[in-house]
Amino acid sequence: MSVDQYMLEVGERAKNAARIVASADSKQKNLALQQMATALDEHRCALLTANAKDLQEGIDKGLSAPMLDRLKIDDAGIDKMMASLQQVASLADPIGGISDMNYLDSGIQLGKMRVPLGVIGIIYESRPNVTVEAASLCLKSGNATILRGGSEAIHSNRAIAACIAQGLEKSNLPADVVQVIDTVDREVVGKLITMTEHVDVIIPRGGKGLIERVSRDAKVPVIKHLDGICHVYIDDEAELEKALAIAVNAKTRRYGVCNAMETLLVHKDIASRILPELCAIFQQKKVELRGCTLSRLVAPEMSLATEQDWSTEYLAAILSIKIVDDLSAAIEHINHYGSAHTDAIVTENYSKSRIFLRQVDSSSVMVNTSTAFADGFEYGLGAEIGISTDKIHVRGPVGLEGLTSQKFIVLGNGEIRQ
Repeated sequence: MSVDQYMLEVGERAKNAARIVASADSKQKNLALQQMATALDEHRCALLTANAKDLQEGIDKGLSAPMLDRLKIDDAGIDKMMASLQQVASLADPIGGISDMNYLDSGIQLGKMRVPLGVIGIIYESRPNVTVEAASLCLKSGNATILRGGSEAIHSNRAIAACIAQGLEKSNLPADVVQVIDTVDREVVGKLITMTEHVDVIIPRGGKGLIERVSRDAKVPVIKHLDGICHVYIDDEAELEKALAIAVNAKTRRYGVCNAMETLLVHKDIASRILPELCAIFQQKKVELRGCTLSRLVAPEMSLATEQDWSTEYLAAILSIKIVDDLSAAIEHINHYGSAHTDAIVTENYSKSRIFLRQVDSSSVMVNTSTAFADGFEYGLGAEIGISTDKIHVRGPVGLEGLTSQKFIVLGNGEIRQ
């Protein structure tokens, strides 16, 4: 079967399934999610075996350590996927919710109702857990979904897809509510992002190349997740112990994730007090440090940062460090070089924190905490499909409400327009 014919059939099945799941009640959707969690637990050995095969093939192909880290599933990872499904099941169902009801002068009553988007196409790389997160959020928000994972995770995604199908079957929902593309043919992506008759929105989740390609070539509307060039700014009125803990956690908790700090900004008046200790910790953790000229005067063990470093998402044990004159300079740097993902300030000055919150133009802006918290699960969304850096429709972690729209509803009692 050709890719065109295969994707046409996938699209038609998804469109039909979308009509069914849109009218499913909360109880049925929650049952499906719970049954998916049960299936993951029942088929734990099969999942680990499939993932081991992906990991070995990835090693043979020379995948980087961060890529292998994102690809790996272990027992703890399966437990987290199960917990994610359970948490989404416990969340309030947004579909059918009515808000902003008001009587107008004409006598009619006007409001808005929360409704599904329809069919959501999701394209992602590496992380098999995205298959579970995407399926759960799309299902709970009343959408059908077409999932296209990366070729490096094909065996893991097939095993997870079987668990999802089992959960749907046991809740009497059609298997086509969640379809995982079962081919690594690259033409599938090009077809999926142009299927305007069958797909209502595309969400790409992956590297810069994937996002740029989808944004450039898609005919279907796109919710974008761009680079995670995240900053932590340590102000001259920061509490040093707090700043040390936040900066180390933001960078070293995990390197290959979009919410990891990539650039550390330090106020000039505090640099000599905090940078030597910070650099020692980072070097102990084998983080490569690239600093500006002033930073290297304080910590000469750093290599010299280039202009490109300030706009690079490393996704690795590399950190760029810059000393800035003041809060305004930090904000200017972030808004110029950042990717509008997540940025944090460490300060005990309330006024400065408010300025930072207002003026930093990112989807998540934080005060006195680690950028690692920029995550749908941590935000109580149950899971996330991605972190949108767009400003239209949805911004930040995309959870249930981000996968819905609203329609106007009008209630009358025989009124006619004059």
